[in-house]
Amino acid sequence: MSAMAYIAVSFLVVPLIIIIINNLISRKAAGKVSLYMACACAVIQMASSVTDFFLLSAKHLHEYKFTLLWNMEEAGAEHFGVTSLSLVILFCIGFVSLISVLIAFKTIEHKKISYVNLLMTLILGMNGMVIVTDLFSLYVFLEIVGISSFVLIAMFQSETGLEGAFKYLVMSALASIFILTGLSFIFMYTGSLQYSQIGDILSVKDGSQQTLIYAAVILLISGFAVKTGSVPFHSWLPDAHQSADTAVSVLLSGIVIKVAGIYSFIVLTNLFSGVPAINLTLAIMGIVSIVTGALLALRQTHFKRIVAYSSVSQMGYILLGISTGSTLGLVGAVAHIFNHATFKSTLFANAAALHEQTGTLDINEMGGLQKKMPVTGFSNIAAFLSTAGIPPFAGFWSKLLIIMALWKNSMQVYAGIALFSSILTAAYFLRMQKKVFFGKVPAKYAELKEIGGSIKFAEIMLTIVIIGAGVCFPLALMYLKGRGIL
Repeated sequence: MSAMAYIAVSFLVVPLIIIIINNLISRKAAGKVSLYMACACAVIQMASSVTDFFLLSAKHLHEYKFTLLWNMEEAGAEHFGVTSLSLVILFCIGFVSLISVLIAFKTIEHKKISYVNLLMTLILGMNGMVIVTDLFSLYVFLEIVGISSFVLIAMFQSETGLEGAFKYLVMSALASIFILTGLSFIFMYTGSLQYSQIGDILSVKDGSQQTLIYAAVILLISGFAVKTGSVPFHSWLPDAHQSADTAVSVLLSGIVIKVAGIYSFIVLTNLFSGVPAINLTLAIMGIVSIVTGALLALRQTHFKRIVAYSSVSQMGYILLGISTGSTLGLVGAVAHIFNHATFKSTLFANAAALHEQTGTLDINEMGGLQKKMPVTGFSNIAAFLSTAGIPPFAGFWSKLLIIMALWKNSMQVYAGIALFSSILTAAYFLRMQKKVFFGKVPAKYAELKEIGGSIKFAEIMLTIVIIGAGVCFPLALMYLKGRGIL
């Protein structure tokens, strides 16, 4: 096996090995080392994805195909594959998982073993989604992601946690019905669910049965929209984020909704590029999500609910980028996936710090905490400036690429609304920043101190990434242009 093969296989094998080790050793030993093993898995995944990305680039390959236990040369053999796009997503999975574990060191006292088992299962499901090459396997790994997320939300058995988990379960089950029915229609029409075969079959089929394809597309868009948390399928997302432990909220907002929903939309638009109604639907859904999410965020008083509704809004920008059907729009969408993973993880790390130090996340009960928690205050400013698309922070560049792609594709109205909505983003974050960090410190927080340990480390690391990515982003654009992507 080549180096690329070993690296590619590690995306599935490493989480499985950690699950096995975590359950074979004694509970006492597992309680001490499980979180460190989860950290190692996340770091290995980040390093592997970066290495594979540059190996793929050096060999001028668009995709690297591999298998686990069977011969790919056999006729009709299933296989996995990694591309530059999937490797970026894989890096984000590892990065957000690392932040979740760093927060878990502080917020999860008990059930560490269960948390790590579920996290590894979740990572396995997300990794599987981005390296499979057929729609049914995508659905199978999507179900693994959904079940793992449900148990993670409900794991601590609080009343709000169980309520949020139940809402997620109901919506996820509805999405699964839509997706599976849509896949059955596609199979009835094409006789295959392989990515490589669907496009070829659609290009030569006559239009006598295209009703099946349109019905399938409607069902798949509805199912993936639930997973994304986009309007009007967003109702589960704020409740799930608020009720879950913050280490879990980071996963849900930072990466799960993007892999389970956004990546699925990217696959869908690639397979059905000849159906323009998909792009129009995603554009409308994106604009509605941007505006609705921002307006709802303005009404919230709970820190995590503000961040959750912000995720609904930011998913709209990514959907807009995908809806253009252009390379520039896709690059902008993928860049925003990374940026959103970074600044949203920062905001949830800040939520964990505030909750640990104050015991509440109600912004009306806070005030003046910048003086007491300067690191948290500064990282929050960096995160919200990036979210609002203020230069030179990372979020500015990805939003700029998306708006440029919209403009070049004669979607000026969408570009204008997306640009104007950044004002709404700045408004709800300025309101949150003012209530939490500005003003007079309440008497009950007179002795409050900055949080330390792994959460403080996560805040500092994330802030550096937000600023560094913003400053270095033009270099990334030059690299993409050099490769002929832009």
